[in-house]
Amino acid sequence: MKIRKQEYGNANMVGRNIERLRKEQGIKQKDFIAKIQTMGCDMNPTSYSKLEGQVRSATDRELYVIAKILGVAMEALFEET
Repeated sequence: MKIRKQEYGNANMVGRNIERLRKEQGIKQKDFIAKIQTMGCDMNPTSYSKLEGQVRSATDRELYVIAKILGVAMEALFEET
């Protein structure tokens, strides 16, 4: 498993959880981005990486699609671990 090169930012509350849930399910970042795009969200790898790194905020649509792909309730993205 790849280790994050930069510290997490503070632009969103969900990035760490999205990264953790994605990795727990064994989904590679590039495959996850492809699923997001397939569900109608225009997201590129840089933008997604910034979301996980909490460097940019997430839109409601992005959160909805990500939760759906991960098979979790949206609230799970906000849980403190």
